Amino acid sequence: MRLHVGCAMWTHSSWNGRYFPPALPAAVRLRHYASWCTAVEGNTTFYAIPSPDTARSWARQTDEDFRFVLKLPKLITHDQRLTDVGVPLRAFLGAAEPLGPRLEAIWLQFPPAFTPVDVPALAAFLRRLPRTYRYAVEVRHPAFFTDPDAALALERMLLTMGAEWIPFDTTAFFASPPTSDAERDAWAKKPRMPLRARALTDRPIIRYLGRDDAARTAEGWQRWADLCAEWLREGRSPTVFIHTPDNADAPRLARQFHDDVRSRVPYLDLASLPSPLPASPPTLF
Repeated sequence: MRLHVGCAMWTHSSWNGRYFPPALPAAVRLRHYASWCTAVEGNTTFYAIPSPDTARSWARQTDEDFRFVLKLPKLITHDQRLTDVGVPLRAFLGAAEPLGPRLEAIWLQFPPAFTPVDVPALAAFLRRLPRTYRYAVEVRHPAFFTDPDAALALERMLLTMGAEWIPFDTTAFFASPPTSDAERDAWAKKPRMPLRARALTDRPIIRYLGRDDAARTAEGWQRWADLCAEWLREGRSPTVFIHTPDNADAPRLARQFHDDVRSRVPYLDLASLPSPLPASPPTLF
């Protein structure tokens, strides 16, 4: 039973000199990120399949209790729509293999064009996948959130397959108009969907989008902190990713979320986060 927390990426220009040393080489940025957070979204795999050597370098930079949630390539979920994807799927699974237990789940994110009528195709696809991995699905068609029958059909299928349903909670973000350039950009791009907050497995995964204001971000995640505490009491191990429009303080906010949940369950002896590596060399004074 653990609570893993993280961000949408493990490197960001605004983190240099604040969370990371100013000129940190790309090859060791993940190691520094992993001293702040215990999980990361693997969004880069959506656009390109990494080599096994790249995945081995990710494993070398992280402890065994660090977790990756790797997104299945766009070619499979969006372009080919799960059809005739044997070659890229095998390449992706082979590339992910070096991560071993660090691979928390393979993440299938679908566009709004994936509708309730496509659920049987998804079920057939999941049946063909190796049981050595866990799988988590994110959908964005409105019917999955507004039509109880569509939601129930997807839930039942995922439960049968032992797969999770990932909610991307943008409700706090869209609660009031944007106030910064980053928020205005996110306002135009991020999905607006009703809140969904039900775990299907013992490893729920949450994606939460706050605001560029840290206090408002924390205010919006309180229901998730409560729910994660409940899940931990039930013996589940949630993974939560904290996003903001500019992501400038995402590592610190992820740690704050962990602290918020930990304060709710002091009797569970929830593991603490690692101590961050210094962002600058030590001084004599």
